[in-house]
Amino acid sequence: MTEMYICFAEYKIAADHRDTYLAYTDTLMKESDGNVQLYEGTDQINLFVEIWTAATEEEAEEIKKERCNERSSWYRVSEWIPGGTDKMHVWTFKPTGVGSNAGHP
Repeated sequence: MTEMYICFAEYKIAADHRDTYLAYTDTLMKESDGNVQLYEGTDQINLFVEIWTAATEEEAEEIKKERCNERSSWYRVSEWIPGGTDKMHVWTFKPTGVGSNAGHP
């Protein structure tokens, strides 16, 4: 199995924008070629995470940079987040055991 890196985005959508958000992201998901998965929290309605897959850490960081860029079609999602982009959290994750910091806090 190939090790994959991920770019992970997490945010809460305002309840009154939920339907607009879901319609918009449905279109984006169809255009994504399977590069991103979208999940909603089961314990917290309107809490969403995007999981973008990448072959390398550099590619994951590039996805993160593009995802946070105003030119990204995904950037519009921040319009529906109470607090805007400051409340959108985006991180890069690596598989455990990969890289020089594996196993270190």
